[in-house]
Amino acid sequence: MRVVQAMAGAATGGAEAFFMRLVPALSEVGVEQAAIIRSHTQRAEELALAGIATRQLRFGGPLDLVSRVGYAQAIRQADPDIVMTWMSRASGRCPAGRHVQIGRLGGFYDLKYYRRCKHLVGNTQGIVDYIVGQGWPADRAHMISNFVDTGFAVPIPREDLDTPADVPLLLAMGRLHPNKAFEVLIDALVDVPEAWLWLAGNGPLDKLLRSHARDCGVLDRIRFLGWRDDIGSLLASADILVCPSRHEPLGNVILEGWARSVPVVAAASQGPSELIVDGETGLLARVDDAIELAEKINQALGDQTAASAMTERALADYEARFSKQAIVGQFRALFEQVTG
Repeated sequence: MRVVQAMAGAATGGAEAFFMRLVPALSEVGVEQAAIIRSHTQRAEELALAGIATRQLRFGGPLDLVSRVGYAQAIRQADPDIVMTWMSRASGRCPAGRHVQIGRLGGFYDLKYYRRCKHLVGNTQGIVDYIVGQGWPADRAHMISNFVDTGFAVPIPREDLDTPADVPLLLAMGRLHPNKAFEVLIDALVDVPEAWLWLAGNGPLDKLLRSHARDCGVLDRIRFLGWRDDIGSLLASADILVCPSRHEPLGNVILEGWARSVPVVAAASQGPSELIVDGETGLLARVDDAIELAEKINQALGDQTAASAMTERALADYEARFSKQAIVGQFRALFEQVTG
C-alpha cells in the first residue's frame, strides 16, 4: 500500500502539528508514504529524517499553475493507492487518478472543497455528524481522533518566565482569535486572585487581550508567551490547563492535558463537551461565562484529591481511545478498508 499525504496548511496550527505526528507514526508501522507540503523547510527536513520523500509546493492562489502542475507530477510519480488530503487547497486541487482520495477535516469546513474525495475523516463525532448532515454518505464518513506528543518533557523553571514559584499556575494555549475566548479567561482570572496565567499563542487579538488584561487589573499575573513548540514542558509546569473556547471542534489541548495528567477546566463548546465527562475527566463551564469558569478553576485548585482522581480517569480514557497506537491503528484499518 502506498499513501501520499498532501498538506497545504499554514506555518503553524493544530492540523499541521498533527500531520507532523501522524505521518512519521504511520511510517513507523510500515505504511509506505510520500508527502506533498506547502513550502516549509523545517517540516520538510523533519519528514526527510523520518524517511519520507517530500515535495514542497507553494500552493498559491488560482493562478499558481506551477503548483498545480507540480502536484499532478508528484502524484503520478508516487502512483499511490491512497492520497490523503489535508486542508481545502490540497483537497480541492488533488488530481484525478487510480488512487482513492481521503479528505481529513479538523473543523466544520465547506464541503465544496472536498468534492473530489471518496471518503472523509472527521476528528470528532460532531464533525462527522456535520459531514453526513451536509448530504455526504454515512458509510464514507469516518471518525478518527488525534493523538498528541507524550515524550518526556522537562518543566520550565517559573523564574525563566518571571513567575513566582509558589502560586497556582494556569496554562492556556491556542491562537489569539475570537473563537478561543481568552478574554473570558482573563475576566475569570479576576475571581481567581492567587493564580497566575501563562497564555501561549499568537494571533490578531494579541494587543486587545493585553489591553483587556490591563483594564481588568490582572496584566501583572499574565505572561503572554507567543507561539510555543514546547507544549509538554509548559504542561509539566502548570497546575491547571484551561480551555475557554467558545468554538472548538476537538480541543487538542485537552488531549495534551489528559496525556500529561494535568487537570483540565474547559468551556462546554463542541469538542470539549464531547470529550469531557464533567466532574469525572475534567470540569466544564458554560460557554462565555467567566463567573462559572472562575468557579470551576477554584474548584480544581481547592480540592487536590478530586483533581488527582480526574487526571487518573482522564489518562485512562486517553490511553484507551486517543493514544498513538490506537489512532495509528484506526488509520491503517481505514486504508485497508478503502483499498479493499
